[in-house]
Amino acid sequence: VDRIVDLGEENLDVGVRIGILPASSLIAARVGAVKLIACATPDYLKANGMPRAPADLARLDCVGSANLAPPDQWVFHDKGQEIAVAIRTRLIVTTAEAALDAAIAGLGVTRLLSYQAADAIRAGKLTRILRKFEPPELPVHLVHSEARLVPPKLRVFLDFAAPRLRQRLAALQL
Repeated sequence: VDRIVDLGEENLDVGVRIGILPASSLIAARVGAVKLIACATPDYLKANGMPRAPADLARLDCVGSANLAPPDQWVFHDKGQEIAVAIRTRLIVTTAEAALDAAIAGLGVTRLLSYQAADAIRAGKLTRILRKFEPPELPVHLVHSEARLVPPKLRVFLDFAAPRLRQRLAALQL
């Protein structure tokens, strides 16, 4: 699910969290990092112009996310300062997959986590834009409940999953 859950309340043994972790009693193992990136198809950018600064998005169609609040504004960074930019949403979606598909279909600029767009960027279907204005990277952690003795099934899963997630996230760096 794309929301923070209480592992114990939802009867889950382990979770993957993307972002700065709040103080809690959870045990966390960092497995990598991702970036929030903006991208569009090369054809869309050719027809509408390459944005050079976040303010340039005002003249472009954007695919927003209902999961980000507010969906009509994106935050970028410039020299350590946050820049909030109003965007013109052509479409608002509720999943990263829908945003990715809409961008690939040429509907405009979208924002995704780097791992979500990596394959499309490598395939030339999308072009990453406004790179120098991207927010700082977001850490990715495996988290589980604090316990004096980690159950063997959880230890086996963590020992299996952690190195594979580290490797996969490292391979997806753009």
